[in-house]
Amino acid sequence: MRPAGKPKCHPLARAFSTLAIVAGLVASFAFPAFAQDATAPMPAHAQPKSYGEGWECDRGYRREADKCLAVIVPENAFATNRTYGTGWECLHGFQEVDDAACIKVVVPDGGYLDPSGKSWSCLRGYTEIEDLCAEVVLPSNAYLSDEVYGSDWLCDRGYEVKGDTCAAIAVPENAFLNEKTHGQPWTCARGYFESNAQCETIAVPENAFLDDASYGSGWTCERGFAASGDGCTVIDLPDNAHLDRSGTRWECHDNFQRSQGRCVLNE
Repeated sequence: MRPAGKPKCHPLARAFSTLAIVAGLVASFAFPAFAQDATAPMPAHAQPKSYGEGWECDRGYRREADKCLAVIVPENAFATNRTYGTGWECLHGFQEVDDAACIKVVVPDGGYLDPSGKSWSCLRGYTEIEDLCAEVVLPSNAYLSDEVYGSDWLCDRGYEVKGDTCAAIAVPENAFLNEKTHGQPWTCARGYFESNAQCETIAVPENAFLDDASYGSGWTCERGFAASGDGCTVIDLPDNAHLDRSGTRWECHDNFQRSQGRCVLNE
């Protein structure tokens, strides 16, 4: 028999009470970091954040867990006082190694320290081979190149690269050296055309003149003449026609149209 005066506990209420206790235990394990941040005191060498909650380390210190540890600046380096990175940089002429030390940049003979102070390059007249600067050996009739990539030297005008030397360019008769850096190094003079590595005379027919086009026969018919085979024949103008702008063809007057070699009136 139940004792008098003790209230009866409803089963549903008992279930809600049990769930509340379990939820509290889960929250205490799931969010320990937030509880700790809210109650943890500010460590030495720290200050409140300029915005938001919490704190941040002073310059020259880095956060490790709940402490502010001093940034250790290695030899031949200086403190940057930045809140990111290692907190230090190597002096000019020194290079960072493994985020822990600064070693001196060793510049070989024939080289110079780059403006960055972190590496080196070879002087003009020297070329980089592994960790050294070797002097460029110029062949006869050559000069040092200023190209960033490619050969360290180029041949003088009138010479071309043949292996490790500069050989004289064989220019045929009636030709001259051109300024091309690739392909045929010479060009036939005006009035001549290239044939089998030689310069042959252009045969200009009667009623024609030399032209400077890089293609075609090398000559053009005079005005009033048209090319026909290897020569120029006079143009026979039909009635009501005239020479066109080129002077080597004809076209009908206005209000006439071409039909079977004649100009007939438009209807």
